Amino acid sequence: MAAWIALGYFVVLLAVAFGGQVWRHYRRTGDTGLRVGAPAGSAQWWVDLAFAAALAVGFAAPVAALLGADPLFESGVAAAAGIALLTLLLVAVPLAQGAMGASWRMGVDTGERTRLVTGGPFRLVRNPVYTLVAAAFAGLLLLVPNVVAAAGLLLAVTAVQAQVRLVEEPYLLRVHGDAYRDYAAATGRFVPRLGRLRRERHPLR
Repeated sequence: MAAWIALGYFVVLLAVAFGGQVWRHYRRTGDTGLRVGAPAGSAQWWVDLAFAAALAVGFAAPVAALLGADPLFESGVAAAAGIALLTLLLVAVPLAQGAMGASWRMGVDTGERTRLVTGGPFRLVRNPVYTLVAAAFAGLLLLVPNVVAAAGLLLAVTAVQAQVRLVEEPYLLRVHGDAYRDYAAATGRFVPRLGRLRRERHPLR
């Protein structure tokens, strides 16, 4: 039963976070917000592959449970926590995406300039949507605690770390300069206060 619940939540979360958000963004702005088709071999291209792998493994985790994969642990409390977390994410993910307004994008167009978003959940962390992505895979692991789900969580965390550190932060620093540096120095990357960037100190000339 837990495996079927996990599979259902995973499908619904994908529909809400991807299909639903693209539709809402298009209705609001006339733009899908999708920035895909990164050049082969680029950082974004590799990150896209990592995200695709994480999603595939995420789907495979409940399927593996249905096929009889041995759990890493068995706990009704953990399963209940997983259901509670995934239910919360059905609300939290669209709220975090909506807080970005017209600046929401999936992927980065390096020639584009969007507004720097620092309000709402972005007051707490710089990348709340990615925090919630990782939380979704954690919820999946709580619900179907097998090695496939653990691999999915590892892939998801790797993908969001790479997306932020290798793609988005360099872009935001280039486009927004000191405004982003000040924001990043005061606000954690994925959790409050952790992963803040150091302010650069320039010697007096």
